[in-house]
Amino acid sequence: MDEKESKYQAPALDKGLDILEYLSAQSIPLSQTEIATGIEKTPNEIYRMLMSLESRGYILRDEVSGKYRLSLKLFYLSHRHSPIDELRKAAQYPLEELANNVRQSCHLSILYMNQVMVIIHAKSPGPIALSIEEGNLFPLPLTASGKVLLAYMNEAERKRTLKANVIFKKHPKEWQEEFVTSLEEIRLNGVYLKDSDLAAGVTDISVPVGIHSNNGIIACLTISMLNALNNDKSITNEEILEEATKCVKKIEKRIGLFKI
Repeated sequence: MDEKESKYQAPALDKGLDILEYLSAQSIPLSQTEIATGIEKTPNEIYRMLMSLESRGYILRDEVSGKYRLSLKLFYLSHRHSPIDELRKAAQYPLEELANNVRQSCHLSILYMNQVMVIIHAKSPGPIALSIEEGNLFPLPLTASGKVLLAYMNEAERKRTLKANVIFKKHPKEWQEEFVTSLEEIRLNGVYLKDSDLAAGVTDISVPVGIHSNNGIIACLTISMLNALNNDKSITNEEILEEATKCVKKIEKRIGLFKI
């Protein structure tokens, strides 16, 4: 721990957050001793914090067993603000900065109703630019963003999603198997870089935003490059990817997802 972190540390708050985070990861109510063991504290160390969290309505204690579980208060608080609005606000400045740096349009997409939804777009500062309207829906298997979103799903969720996707089901089994294999390659590489399946003369670079080991990703950042504007290679694909990665880190920091 560095000097700055030590100076602003709040042990009681950290203890309370440890309890909430630990309970959120458990599927059954837990006793005071079980919670203490889970967060590497003694039962006495967490007694007052448990009482405080219970009195504020963040956790509930069963009258019979005395075990604790999360209440719906955190769910209620989180839904007082639209998560999409918060993501849009967090991404707006980093996306605009990215578009200016690479002089290409870029956008952020999420999974919505088995399709890709563009939630925010930053236009290239040049006189000629590719425009992708916010709110538009695109087919999941045919877009760079969709492929990245699929690549980071857990296997069970991916199977359910593809099973319900009309476009995917229309293709023969051999194509479907190759498609799933390509998703594994995307996840392994951590980036998707190929010509667009939807628009001629466009190359897409897509990277994940907010990677979770079991819960997929929050969104996908895509730079849609008009090849005619980048013939002189004033900026290479490697440099564009580096700028995209920096942008993702800024977005994740602004939504409080990771410490950067």
